[in-house]
Amino acid sequence: MTTSGTGEPGETGGSAGGGRDADAVSRFVERFAAEMTEAGMQRMASRVFAALLADDDASMTSADLGRQLQISPAAVSGAINYLSQVSMVGRERDPGSRRDRYRLHNEIWYSAFANRDQVLTRWERTLRDGARSLGEDTRAGARLAETAEFFAFMQTELVGVLERWRESRKTSG
Repeated sequence: MTTSGTGEPGETGGSAGGGRDADAVSRFVERFAAEMTEAGMQRMASRVFAALLADDDASMTSADLGRQLQISPAAVSGAINYLSQVSMVGRERDPGSRRDRYRLHNEIWYSAFANRDQVLTRWERTLRDGARSLGEDTRAGARLAETAEFFAFMQTELVGVLERWRESRKTSG
């Protein structure tokens, strides 16, 4: 008998059961979702992401997510669409079924930060163009130039951090 993240017997889907305290899982999901929402992610997407993160298989169906989070199919769909657009969740088909299963991508955090590197590059370029347009000798232009320098610094540091992470994974795993 399989369980979903709710821990209720007879449900198909994720494997968050296995003797885990369903209330403790739920508390974690809501706490982590609140942290992600505070950082700027949409609330429902945060909850769905946290539920998938807490699932042993990192994979659940829409029905599993709806039951665990007590949300409507439309809310699940909207959250999944957002998470898919930002490349945090993939959609796959259960073999022999017409039901979609949603799964966290492998190396989710590495990918998220690697994508952030590309965003920082675009922001830096736009800010440098803005500083030139406004005039680097104006207060606004100087502020944009300083912000561009900050993003350039962050990008350089992020590349190094990601490389060190890869190396640490090779030696530890």
